[in-house]
Amino acid sequence: MREEELIVYKELEDGQILRDMVWLMEHYRSGDGRARPLFFECMHGLLERAATHGFQGNLWHCYLADLLVNNENSYSLACEIRGEVPGSINQLVLHDMAVFKEFFEYDHTEMMEVLKAPEFYFVLHYERAQQASRVYSTRIRDRICELAGQLAETASAAEMKSVLTEFYSAYGVGRLGLHKAFRVEHPEAGVQIMPIRNISHVQLDDLIGYEIPKKKLIENTEAFVAGRKANNCLLFGDAGTGKSTSIKAIANEYYDRGLRIIELYKHQFHDLNDVVAQIKNRNYKFIIYMDDLSFEEFETEYKYLKAVIEGGLEKKPDNVLIYATSNRRHLIRENFSDKEGRRDQMHSSDTVQEKLSLVYRFGVTIFFCGPDKKQFEEIVRGLAVRYGVVMEEEKLLAEAGKWELSHGGLSGRTAQQFIDYLRGREGSD
Repeated sequence: MREEELIVYKELEDGQILRDMVWLMEHYRSGDGRARPLFFECMHGLLERAATHGFQGNLWHCYLADLLVNNENSYSLACEIRGEVPGSINQLVLHDMAVFKEFFEYDHTEMMEVLKAPEFYFVLHYERAQQASRVYSTRIRDRICELAGQLAETASAAEMKSVLTEFYSAYGVGRLGLHKAFRVEHPEAGVQIMPIRNISHVQLDDLIGYEIPKKKLIENTEAFVAGRKANNCLLFGDAGTGKSTSIKAIANEYYDRGLRIIELYKHQFHDLNDVVAQIKNRNYKFIIYMDDLSFEEFETEYKYLKAVIEGGLEKKPDNVLIYATSNRRHLIRENFSDKEGRRDQMHSSDTVQEKLSLVYRFGVTIFFCGPDKKQFEEIVRGLAVRYGVVMEEEKLLAEAGKWELSHGGLSGRTAQQFIDYLRGREGSD
């Protein structure tokens, strides 16, 4: 086998199973005592990946497909979202696809007989025990399993390349391509962007009411993913009104169009330059999301954030925006002494302007106002219908009124909590 002859797909993350299997393909007849234990070790590795990734069917093919969709190389990165690219790179990729086609077409029957390992049959015809994947969403997991079957059935290296390129165009490549949302972590190797695998599957329609705020958010995000000019965006207003839910919803809504969300916390602002450096040359659109953003007067991180958002020497990449949510319109706590006529500092207007300058960096500000009694009841009615809560309307609204008095007041969050309470009580009466 020719894995050492790979050119473009040379650096394969998690490629140890491939290297071991190739060694077995070349040495299983030699009588080398290492072969049989290594074969069982490979079986164990494939089964472990099936457990973590949720694969089923031919686990060998799923493993190979997973290597290909996660390999970030000059070809796959060029094809992500954009599709087929011209140039000599295509001929080099065809060479690599011919090598991978040998891997996909390899018949393990004789190896199983010689090494007395009939159990490998179940690796090639695997039925998973559980539906969950700890690595991918269900949609991506199923698509990779489907891709494995398609690659195995291709008639030529050119057809294999075409199928794989279509995947890159539709889903992207690697960690940033195959996931919607990410957080910033600090493992041993510095700042890393790690996937969030259990993002809520909410949609903007799930947020009842707030049509004007949602429209402004959609318009700005649509312009961004379409490659037009768009602004950093601040969602502010009362607690529990759906600001964070709206951000999660656009992550779900625009994922297929190349939008990715990276969550960043206030204590991680010093990582912002490193994060931008990792994403600025990718073909995706990135929203750096800062939830519940606010600063006390003694906190000075806002000055650093202000410089990074806009105002430094390096131009902000066109594929990066910052979306933030906050309960404060101006993000930084203001004192009564900041009011005109109450200022007791020299050049106090400069101090006030410095506090306000951060919010001015957000070109779009969207207000989420707490609902009044009528709007709250409308939200309760809508959620009751959505979740199949059966109760006389008069009683439903009366109970909701009692609930909000002792659970945080009028808000969409309170309405959701009330409906969840009713759903949890069903069957226990």
